[in-house]
Amino acid sequence: MFGAEKGLADKLDGKKLSIGIVQARFNESVTNALAQACKQELLSLGVEEKNITHVLVPGALEVPCALQALAESEKFDALVALGCIIRGETYHFELVANESGSAVTRLALDYQLPIANAILTTENLVQAQQRQDEKGRDAARVAVEMANLLNELD
Repeated sequence: MFGAEKGLADKLDGKKLSIGIVQARFNESVTNALAQACKQELLSLGVEEKNITHVLVPGALEVPCALQALAESEKFDALVALGCIIRGETYHFELVANESGSAVTRLALDYQLPIANAILTTENLVQAQQRQDEKGRDAARVAVEMANLLNELD
């Protein structure tokens, strides 16, 4: 079984990896915290700062377009999608959440490139703030682990 022979420390070794982060600016206080937690965790996993590329886009619907540009560059072992969509009173929440999530998944499959999706979808700002740090760290760990797994499978 692939990945079974490696310990968790090996799976989370980012020393040889290049990671791209795409951050939506909408709900910026939350997405800045997501990005900070993600970057700190990547560094703690051994990813060198020079191997972390951080791109800002207006909102969650623009994240997939930037992810696609990074994927097409073939410079990255994994990507991270960061954003925050907070439910409002209209159908717009569902549209943005569904379309951005589906596009991120489609890109990962189309490019066979791990994309950790940390685009938060919450009912309110308090829920987003409660999740921002942990989800940022989780996204970093997912990106590193999946990059190592796919590199092993190649």
